[in-house]
Amino acid sequence: MTNRFDYFVVFAEMRTGSNFLEANINSFEGMTCYGEAFNPHFIGYPNKDNILGVSLTTRDENPFSVIDAIKDEPNSLGGFRFFHDHDLRILDDVLADPRCAKIILTRNPMDSYVSWKIAQATGQWKLTDVRKRKDSKVEFDGAEFTQHVAKLQAFQIHLLNTLQRSGQTAFYVAYEDLQDLGVMNGLAKYLGVDETLDALDAKLKRQNPSHISEKVENFDAVPAAISALDQFNLNRTPNFEPRRGPAVPTYVAGADTGLIYLPIQGGPSQTVTQWMADIDNVSVRDLATGLNQKEFRQWRRAHMPHRSFSVVRHPVARAHYAFCKMILSSDKGAYHKIRRTLRNRFSLPIPEAMPDQAYDAAAHRVAFKEYLRFIKANLAGQTAIRQDAYWSSQASIIGGFGVLAFPDAILREDELATDLVALAAKVGVDAPALQPVDEGLPYTLAAIYDDEIESLTRDAYQRDYVTFGFKNWE
Repeated sequence: MTNRFDYFVVFAEMRTGSNFLEANINSFEGMTCYGEAFNPHFIGYPNKDNILGVSLTTRDENPFSVIDAIKDEPNSLGGFRFFHDHDLRILDDVLADPRCAKIILTRNPMDSYVSWKIAQATGQWKLTDVRKRKDSKVEFDGAEFTQHVAKLQAFQIHLLNTLQRSGQTAFYVAYEDLQDLGVMNGLAKYLGVDETLDALDAKLKRQNPSHISEKVENFDAVPAAISALDQFNLNRTPNFEPRRGPAVPTYVAGADTGLIYLPIQGGPSQTVTQWMADIDNVSVRDLATGLNQKEFRQWRRAHMPHRSFSVVRHPVARAHYAFCKMILSSDKGAYHKIRRTLRNRFSLPIPEAMPDQAYDAAAHRVAFKEYLRFIKANLAGQTAIRQDAYWSSQASIIGGFGVLAFPDAILREDELATDLVALAAKVGVDAPALQPVDEGLPYTLAAIYDDEIESLTRDAYQRDYVTFGFKNWE
């Protein structure tokens, strides 16, 4: 690929995720980001004294010497991060240069402001080990926040208008996009680098993933400061999960009946698929699955009328199922590598192998609680372990289905006996009785459930509780 750029600049601000973006850029062999090259207080990084041989003194005397050095580096495409309060002497020239690639990283200003206040209070500006995370609640200053937003908006407008007038465009990255491997590889393609990454950088962790109300002492002052306009999405549940695709190969389509099941891993899939097989008097193996998008569209055209549906399970029950089947189990198909990592790195108190005679219900309760604590950190992007579909939020999985087609119905496990009958009637068939399948868990949830398990699950799956209105598990 012919590179149309000599260098790049990442326009960002403090607490927008620019360190994580830089870490991923530097994961490509063909690219190097040299930090905050024009920070007035240091060059590149606080502990560095030069960039490619250009010292802080030389840079202050001639700021373009840094750009020249980066452009002349033969081994990779180089660039730097630039904030609104960096050395403005280079800004207009950089913006006017079509040989300079512009990457613009943005974040909800309220989130970046509160994160900045917490970093000031704790002195922790980066996090590589979630176990060393420092926490602090901060005071919200309405006047200071207003000034913060005004500076950011003025700088963003200047970037936008300058690029418009010169007929250029930038590669925009939102804070939420930083967890999307496809976006990172797309950025490399935009910069003219053919290389792709197989995984995102796992060293840096999100520092403050909780809701803003848990981070601000005087949260009541926040709405007043923005005149009751929720333009900063203050009421959203933080979502750090990767954007998911439609997962069409997992769909289960009726052999004859126009019903297609969009399963959520960790849900009652065995019970539902057996019910679908019973409708058509076939075995589960005769149901259509492993479809691609073309086959999915063909199935819908061939089955009129048809209905697609998903089933959501109470988060406590789903988390317990995933823990038992994918982590606790030593059987084939379980996640053995993740299991080993959770035992060694996260001190998950489970036996080396199951079954284990010493592992009783009391031990199971303790281990499950530790698993829920891990899930909270994992879904907040604070661990290096993948955010697997077995413990991703059900809301994110259903949202992924919507890339192709949202399910016609979203049913709840505890209402399946009646709702499946009504759903089957819509496609003109009489439904057989639902026969729950024994999932073979070592201990029932009822044997270990308590208020702390409910609380830990709510912390991990707040998005699902809010989206689907789940009450406490009973």
